[in-house]
Amino acid sequence: MVRLFPAARRAIAAEEASPPVWEVDVAAQRDEARKLAAAEAKEEVAEVTGIDADGVPCRLYTPEDVREGLIVHLHGGGFVFNDVEVHDGACRKLANRSGLRVLSVDYRRPPEHPYPAAPDDVDTVIKWLANDPLLSALPAYVHGDSAGGNLALVAALRNPGVFGAMVLVYPFLDPSMSTPGYAMEDGWSEEAAWYWKQYAATEADLRNPDLGPYLASDEELRSLPPTLIVSAEGDILTDENEDFALRLADLGVEVVAFRAVGQIHGFWRHGTTFPAAESVMAMTGAFLRGRP
Repeated sequence: MVRLFPAARRAIAAEEASPPVWEVDVAAQRDEARKLAAAEAKEEVAEVTGIDADGVPCRLYTPEDVREGLIVHLHGGGFVFNDVEVHDGACRKLANRSGLRVLSVDYRRPPEHPYPAAPDDVDTVIKWLANDPLLSALPAYVHGDSAGGNLALVAALRNPGVFGAMVLVYPFLDPSMSTPGYAMEDGWSEEAAWYWKQYAATEADLRNPDLGPYLASDEELRSLPPTLIVSAEGDILTDENEDFALRLADLGVEVVAFRAVGQIHGFWRHGTTFPAAESVMAMTGAFLRGRP
């Protein structure tokens, strides 16, 4: 039986009153998410700068009393939804809590741009960073939530040695949906399958570890940097996330895994509703502090 905090129960009840994701108008849903995000109170940071990273739009957040280091942030949203505008508030908090610069990447999304558009955009940003006079000199880390956690892991696998550490918040990793959490009778498995279908250009893509890094080989995974994985107790991805963390540990990767009791998928971005999000922000800053 899944235990949930009251805020999580209320969020699920509100979600159940909405139509399933496969019935929504994608463009309208994206617009609505941007409007809701724009109405949120935002923390101040020292500087926010729009960047064109060789054709990929990004946003750079610089906090007061900035420390040496850069977090490349990849937003969640099932690959389909959200963008730098929707994640603006969370990225401001991430910069302020970590004391590091945060580069939020506005990668292309399906269904207009299926795999491999998103990870290719991330690669473009990483190559751009290597040539930037200021940012290339900073220690670099990669961070992502949900589908963004997938893209963060793929970025680390595609670019071994680039990142000094990685933070994955309830990452969406396994297109085979093989772990026990997917047996939960709540409609979330159907939603997860819909997201994978939008992201994959072909059926064969769903068996490609570059799309579903849960399927990566041991040899590939051994190249990963120190990793923090955060799971949420009331999430179909919890088994997937924690099994993956155990596998990394068995392969000799430095990994820390933390389960947010009573929380649900998506809590990290909504700190006003879910106080646990603040703890994860603080944990992220502590995990990255002093990394090379």
